[in-house]
Amino acid sequence: MRAFLILLALSTQVFAIPFHQVVEKDIDGKAYPLSALKGKPVLVVNIASQCGYTDQLSDLQKVHQKYVSQGLVVLGVPSNDFGGQTPEDDAGMKEFCQKKYNVAFPLLSKGPVKGSGKRALYTYLADESAKKGDVTWNFTKFLVNGEGVVVARWSASDRTENLGAEIEKLLKK
Repeated sequence: MRAFLILLALSTQVFAIPFHQVVEKDIDGKAYPLSALKGKPVLVVNIASQCGYTDQLSDLQKVHQKYVSQGLVVLGVPSNDFGGQTPEDDAGMKEFCQKKYNVAFPLLSKGPVKGSGKRALYTYLADESAKKGDVTWNFTKFLVNGEGVVVARWSASDRTENLGAEIEKLLKK
């Protein structure tokens, strides 16, 4: 199974942990095991507070509201990897998202989404999407099916409201 692929890089073993085996921390510092998302499609998006695309938080909230009752999980992942556009700590980012954009979908703790120190979730997403490689900007979107397989990847410029057809395909299965 692709999810159990072991990668080798320059004689150092790098393991791509399967999606549902990853355990992250939520924005409040509590464990957030992705195993709790088995059977649900997940839209994972690296977010920022001071990016030209930050208004997509509003779009993500709309997608969350439209599809949460059908099982979709929108998962926001704050990162400061691109131009220092997320200077807040976790508490500040949570407050920003809730007060300015009424975000009600889950947020993970702030952390790297690219490079050798990227979080386990993004190691998996970058390795398992059809377009392999690190994300190149804030608001890159990954759609993962209920089995933990990456089925789509979109760039920051792809607006969230245009992803409905792909999301609905997964919700009908």
